[in-house]
Amino acid sequence: MSVDFYRHQLGDDEASEWRKVIGTTFLTLGPQVAAFERTLGEYLVRGRENGAPPAVVGTNSCSMGLLLALRALDVGEGDEVITTPMTFASTTNAILLAGATPIFVDVEPDTGLIDPKRVESAVTKRTRALMPVHLYGQLADMRALSDIARRNNLCIVEDSAHGIEIERDGVRPGELGDAAVFSFYATKNLTSGDGGAVATRHKDVEERLRRLRNHGVSKSASDRHGGTYQHWDLVELGYKANLTDLDASLLRVQLPKAEAKRKARESIAMRYESELLRRIPELGETSSRGVSGLVARRGRSSHHLFTIHAKSDKRDALLAHLGECSIGTAVNYRAIHLLTYLQKLLHIPRGTLPIAEEIGDRTISLPMFPTLSESAQSEVIDAVAQGWSMS
Repeated sequence: MSVDFYRHQLGDDEASEWRKVIGTTFLTLGPQVAAFERTLGEYLVRGRENGAPPAVVGTNSCSMGLLLALRALDVGEGDEVITTPMTFASTTNAILLAGATPIFVDVEPDTGLIDPKRVESAVTKRTRALMPVHLYGQLADMRALSDIARRNNLCIVEDSAHGIEIERDGVRPGELGDAAVFSFYATKNLTSGDGGAVATRHKDVEERLRRLRNHGVSKSASDRHGGTYQHWDLVELGYKANLTDLDASLLRVQLPKAEAKRKARESIAMRYESELLRRIPELGETSSRGVSGLVARRGRSSHHLFTIHAKSDKRDALLAHLGECSIGTAVNYRAIHLLTYLQKLLHIPRGTLPIAEEIGDRTISLPMFPTLSESAQSEVIDAVAQGWSMS
């Protein structure tokens, strides 16, 4: 590609830490995992005068973290989980794999985030949990959602795959929910290629998460070795879902750089907005449902993705044009209830969630990473403007 959609920022610092782990005894679920969990917990309350850090449990992916969080909160067969159709498959898959039923509600037209007003009306006697998604790196309205959860005795699992850096209305991931789940997949702001973590403020949930990620056994390898041997027991049905020390070593060294990289992405996002609006004034207009060409900002974003909304009948032509210009793009996301498996399973017809469907039909994600040069960004902007005029 002339301009990649994403480039990771791993370098000599990360490679050095990774090599150190190779020379130690534990390659997985050992001291590096514990150190990263502690450091991430401290990061989540940075700048707070009296904020005790949440417990963090490292996992092998965000997808497994979501499933483990639901299991740890006893969400399962017969339960309903209210969530958003504007998300990746992992959100819905976790609900289904836990044995529960996803209940989709529509989203805010200006942000694409789950709409609390629609959540309220979707609560039934079977509703057990809410699973908001902090889309593009913007926190959902957690104050409104936590109020709904409190009044209806529901738990909240936050899908925070799009960032650890997020804040809105003085709230950060994991502060008002029962668990917040993060992703360290290859394209994420903090990455080890794959990996995840769950933050929780509930001791009983933390303890179950630690068992569930390790087959459901009572002691990890590092607990059983290094001194007098300790017998372990199989306490419940679990998974092989732990973070490795190799991955944790890559992640821990990135945390001190996270805010500087967020600010770099923010500068790129602001230039995208100003230049694209100057070149394509139509991006500032809103549709009859209130969806505009650019996503509204709420609080401090991680700027994990930068998306625009093209004309729905011209979106794929614009994607093709950008591809012909060797510019990397993605679609985040098509409304998930319209995808084949969920159509067969849930039978939710098109038109049921019109705002999410419109966004899904129009959205395009443009290249976004901290080292995206101004010249490369200009190339992207020129190609978008050219493709827009052609459509």
